Amino acid sequence: MKVDFKAVRERLSKFGKELKKINIAVYVDGPNILRKELGIDLKDVKKAIEQFGRIKIGKVFLNQYASNKLLEAVVNQGFETVITVGDVDVSMAAEAVECIFNSHIQAIAFVTRDSDFTPAIVKAKRYGKETIVVLADPQSAAALKNNADHVISLGATRKG
Repeated sequence: MKVDFKAVRERLSKFGKELKKINIAVYVDGPNILRKELGIDLKDVKKAIEQFGRIKIGKVFLNQYASNKLLEAVVNQGFETVITVGDVDVSMAAEAVECIFNSHIQAIAFVTRDSDFTPAIVKAKRYGKETIVVLADPQSAAALKNNADHVISLGATRKG
């Protein structure tokens, strides 16, 4: 039996790269991102983030007025829904800061349009986490862009 060592090396190399991918926690600011006028799809969010590693925690934060249809769509995309009463940003930031101390997570990603999460990003970096910001458009959240390790702009065009 003849063994194709070149093919074996290529497969092992690819497997090694997969093992080196980092684990990412993703926090989505639902009321700020999942708006019809932005046209953001969670599939695009996942695809953009997965270039950095594996999504191990994926949560979409929504307020108590979120429709059942929206909740179902979020779950169908593989995200957990977190329903909050009051300020969504506070709950999302608290969860993200807690995740900083999860040794199984190497990066934290925020999907938002505003700079409210800058302190959480600064704290995450201080504790050695990679930080990723996914923005709806390149003009939003200057403070996040200037503090994050990686910035992804989905480049959504506003409709209407």
